[in-house]
Amino acid sequence: MKILRTPDEQFENLPGYSFAPNYVLLSTEGEQELRLHYVDEGPRDGKTVLLMHGEPSWSFLYRKMISGLLDAGCRVIAPDLIGFGRSDKPSERNDYTYQRHVDWMTDCIEQLDITSAVLFCQDWGGLIGLRLVAAFPDRFDGVIAANTGLPTGDIEPSEAFTKWQEFSQTVPVFTVGQILQRGTESELNAEEVAAYDAPYPNEVYKAGARQFPLLVPTTPTNPASEANREAWKILSRFDKPFLTAFSDKDPITADGEKFFHKMVPGCKGQEHVTIANSGHFLQEDKGEDLVKIITQFIKSNNL
Repeated sequence: MKILRTPDEQFENLPGYSFAPNYVLLSTEGEQELRLHYVDEGPRDGKTVLLMHGEPSWSFLYRKMISGLLDAGCRVIAPDLIGFGRSDKPSERNDYTYQRHVDWMTDCIEQLDITSAVLFCQDWGGLIGLRLVAAFPDRFDGVIAANTGLPTGDIEPSEAFTKWQEFSQTVPVFTVGQILQRGTESELNAEEVAAYDAPYPNEVYKAGARQFPLLVPTTPTNPASEANREAWKILSRFDKPFLTAFSDKDPITADGEKFFHKMVPGCKGQEHVTIANSGHFLQEDKGEDLVKIITQFIKSNNL
């Protein structure tokens, strides 16, 4: 496995993102180690909120929410998935599998000994994060799922996702910042677009971002399908507070919250919300509103 590491100078002077970097070393199948980056801010005795990003973003996506949650007294942990942000980036697309992503994040939460946490997950942050909840339910006090799911391939993917999948594999240059812009309702400025591009000095660094859309289970025989079915068996018994906060203008995950309401016992009695005037990356569009939703969720459920 050839491992790429984005130079630190790529992350200098990013707008609204001045958090000190932290790292854990993850073991791989060989003797190599992968360095995973995470933001860790706030009091250690504050409520831990684990913010998990998806494709093709990184923890910069959470900059507005991190600041707001810190003001509320929370401890905030926001990792960069392997292949993204300040984390290491294996150079070959076949280095990335769904199971490896789950294993890498399992290693991370065990090393950090994350407990009594509230998970906020969006996009692939849910595909991986919900697997963590299923594997370690005792480490989580509650979950907020936003524009995400845990697909098994037993249901046809949406037309919007199929188009995104095709685009991701055929576009000559994978312009991360512009992809983020197309997935928001608000207008990103030039510095913000550049910040999303910062982890990727050239196309070689984008193997993980390119591969992610192909790893989503879209057929029943996908390598991850059975593991996700097993995870659903656990989530269907998960009775801790579980809130959905989906956007009103995200065609990729439209109506996905209904499946959680039906399947997860912890959804009962929660004040589920639809985030108005927000796209797929609702953290950009409505970050301040999401902070209020998270803090109210913690308060109303005595977490």
